[in-house]
Amino acid sequence: SIINYGNPPNKMPEFITALHEESAVTMAHGYGKAEGKPMVALLHATIGIQHAAMSIYQAYYDRAPVVILVGRDEGFIAAHTAHDMAGMVRSFTKWDAQPKTLAESLTAIQRAYNEAITPPTAPTLVVLDTELQKEEARNMSVPAYKPPQITGADPTQAREIAKGLIDAQNPRIAVGRLRTPQGVKLAVDLAELVGASTSTAATNGPMSFPQRHSLCGPGANTTYDYTLGLETAGAQASITGPNLATLLSRDTTNIGFGGIAPGSGTRNGGGRGGRGGAPAGPVLAVQADAEASLPGIIEEVQRQLTADKRRVIQERMAKHTEANQKARIEALTQAVQSKRNGWDASPISTARVYSELWPLIMNEDWCLSSPTGFSGGHNVQLWDHNKPYSCLGGQGAGGMGYGAPASVGAALAAKSRGRIVINIQTDGDLNYAPGVLWTAVHHQLPMLTIMHNNRAWHQELMFVEYMCGVRGRGTERGHIGTTLRDPNIDYTKMAAGYGMAGEGPITDPTKLAAALKRGVDSVKRGQPYMIDVVTQPR
Repeated sequence: SIINYGNPPNKMPEFITALHEESAVTMAHGYGKAEGKPMVALLHATIGIQHAAMSIYQAYYDRAPVVILVGRDEGFIAAHTAHDMAGMVRSFTKWDAQPKTLAESLTAIQRAYNEAITPPTAPTLVVLDTELQKEEARNMSVPAYKPPQITGADPTQAREIAKGLIDAQNPRIAVGRLRTPQGVKLAVDLAELVGASTSTAATNGPMSFPQRHSLCGPGANTTYDYTLGLETAGAQASITGPNLATLLSRDTTNIGFGGIAPGSGTRNGGGRGGRGGAPAGPVLAVQADAEASLPGIIEEVQRQLTADKRRVIQERMAKHTEANQKARIEALTQAVQSKRNGWDASPISTARVYSELWPLIMNEDWCLSSPTGFSGGHNVQLWDHNKPYSCLGGQGAGGMGYGAPASVGAALAAKSRGRIVINIQTDGDLNYAPGVLWTAVHHQLPMLTIMHNNRAWHQELMFVEYMCGVRGRGTERGHIGTTLRDPNIDYTKMAAGYGMAGEGPITDPTKLAAALKRGVDSVKRGQPYMIDVVTQPR
């Protein structure tokens, strides 16, 4: 039905061809982070769920909205079916269903979508028997869709928070990760209304306050008398939505995943229940979705503002703007100086990769889709993260095989929006499921992949060398089991095998800038591109 729907075909909905279930779910993970809404992943029965299990686990930890549909056929291959397929991943999905009729299937899919986008956002799963999939719909109609009602702060709480912000001499708003671009817009509206300086999580992940907004920074005075936290801690007030610990009833065998179950994942037994846990001890701790709370707070602020307050706010904003600009220039000057270390070295400095790429994309609509911790995270200091999707952050659970498929998902979101996607791709991570490069080429996605090719599992190499040193045994054997050499992997040839244009391996730093320009030009034309850069370890 999907492939026969629409004219021209495969436009709405669009069927994306993936070469591995793990990649399919991670593509949906990346898309969900970029857009704040789900993409659907289709899995093949028991074996598909198990292939995808790692990706489902990562999306769950990352609180990414993903809808998963799984096929089930009792008359096909016995090992591919089960009475309760969803049970294999129930402890790290939010909701699942196995409908018995076609009508129930339509209702279940709509509910799966709503559950996925309702805090705590997370993957949901529906098992569909093959007979239901083949059943004629005849005169059946799709039920009218009703969006979920997401709970925000109540009117009394909104009134109290608004009063606190307005009465403060130096208010501050700390912004964590919101759900959608609309939430980011509302956070900006509130900060501008009350003249509050802000902090942001925009360099750690999506849907946070614009990093270079004039109010984002320490402000003119760092003695804040009222701090509101939005999905993060606040000294006087915080609004934090439900976290993954609220789903522990689905962990029926008490696996106790670290950082979610109380007492798991920390040496002192202090698990926080996943992203969005309530901060300790603010005067007003509101357990509600911050994004859903903002309209009520903004309405109250507008009601309470007087002409005198507006004048004071404008004066405060001007001081914050000047102070934040000065702090920004000082920080950037220091960062640029520090990045010069090893500038002309070979293997190539990771700081040089980020530095020479930035002038080529700074005036484009871009998304940094890959984790950056292993490649130095130089974007944090050098780039401007001003869009809800500027930086998608890490994997969620720290698992490998994430960067390329998440970037393909982000590129699917970018393709129709005139956006380009940057994937600073670690080498070991790509080797898990490189077939996703073919998906990028097949669907002509605007994704630039720049290999951080340090020819090692370098985190493990550093740990082994450290232990060798601690034991006094020397480090000459530290490379065993931790390096990717003899032979060196040629990622440009790997990409070419999947039909992707590219160049490298590049070892001469003077040739880097021209290669980056060719890559950016290619993805601006809608053609994915691979640049293999032999790099310093971090």
